[in-house]
Amino acid sequence: MVVFPNAKINLGLRVVSKRDDGYHNLNSVFFPVNTLDALEVVTYSSAELHPAIRFTSTGREIPGDAENNLCVKAYRLLKKDFPQLPSIHMHLHKQIPMGAGLGGGSSDGAFALKLLNEKYNLNVSQDTLIDYALQLGSDCPFFILNQPVVAESRGEIMKPIHLNLSGKKIILVCPGIHISTKETFSAIQPNDAVESCEKVVSLPIDQWKDKLINDFESSVFPKYPQIQSIKEQLYIQGAQYASMTGTGSTVYGIFEKDVDLINIFPAHYEIINTFVP
Repeated sequence: MVVFPNAKINLGLRVVSKRDDGYHNLNSVFFPVNTLDALEVVTYSSAELHPAIRFTSTGREIPGDAENNLCVKAYRLLKKDFPQLPSIHMHLHKQIPMGAGLGGGSSDGAFALKLLNEKYNLNVSQDTLIDYALQLGSDCPFFILNQPVVAESRGEIMKPIHLNLSGKKIILVCPGIHISTKETFSAIQPNDAVESCEKVVSLPIDQWKDKLINDFESSVFPKYPQIQSIKEQLYIQGAQYASMTGTGSTVYGIFEKDVDLINIFPAHYEIINTFVP
């Protein structure tokens, strides 16, 4: 069985307050985009001859130990409560850029939960899958719903919203800069008086530019002016709205039609064209 985990972008990202547990309360609109990985699970016929899970990957190189991969952690989480889960081979073909603010790793983990639930008829409810996903990471619950939502708290409190961007072209520009999420959060000054991202996205898109804010741009742009330059260039090329997503470093632009960005950015930048059905 194969599923295709997708990426997401943040339409606005406000840091409202710091929590007692060390996390921050956020306000954002999460929006899925059709930049995809591929995740496959195959059941081993003889569990005695195999480990509980064998994990392999192709595509982009995934750093670190396989045991720390969110797909493997998803299997381990379910296996504790559903010991009948068989031994499996799980293979991930990685296409979504990593460490870029697109939630690719979180998506892989959440889709692993959904895949295992469906393939092995575990009958886990959506709400319970969201609880499992939160144990994997703050962004993971979104990918259980995988539709436009207003996200609050750590990102796990979600309210689906109607947001029609059908026909729009969303272009992602990934400069390949790794930004420390921990370091970026430490530079942020929370503000509980910010305007809700939900309220701003209810306005026409041509009014978003100065109202729909990613708070992390204020700390990332001075340190990495080339990321700020991407945003400025997307507006020059006709974007209706442009922003950094997450804590960076990917910047996206929303356009009414296809735009040719060849030779606009340095050759090592990755440009990904997506569309909203």
